[in-house]
Amino acid sequence: MHSFGYRANALLTFAVTILAVMCAIASVSDNFNSPSPTSQVQVLNINWFRNKPDGDDELSMTMNISADLQSLFTWNTKQIFVFLAAEYETPQNSLNQVSLWDGIIPAKEHARFYIHTTNKYRFVDQGSNLRERDFNMTLHWHVMPKTGKMFADKIVMTDMIFGAW
Repeated sequence: MHSFGYRANALLTFAVTILAVMCAIASVSDNFNSPSPTSQVQVLNINWFRNKPDGDDELSMTMNISADLQSLFTWNTKQIFVFLAAEYETPQNSLNQVSLWDGIIPAKEHARFYIHTTNKYRFVDQGSNLRERDFNMTLHWHVMPKTGKMFADKIVMTDMIFGAW
């Protein structure tokens, strides 16, 4: 006859093995989800644009951000981290990326939203490179699963221009 410790160890090992298999199945099942998120950003107003004493450009703007990220939620999704970035090129850098707003979406019910806001973080360019510059607004998201690897993607909204202020 086996001892109590041996039986407890066998039961615990079996339970952990079943849990690991269930986690693997949950992680693999996310690969069959084909999300179709949508987003739109409108820059409504440039609140102020200034050239700081150190030569850097700084900008504050009011914008509308709307998105429907509900298709990103599956039964394995814990939460989604989402952020809006302005992306543009300068002679010094092929990609400048400035985060303007971010948020955490804890549930599918909150994944369809419309926000009227100013940029949450300072929009500063190191140099006087913002005037007459084409830029893209890009909504990035990182899906944080309950188990498995994190998934990230984005929607790029193109052809916005900082005018000559």
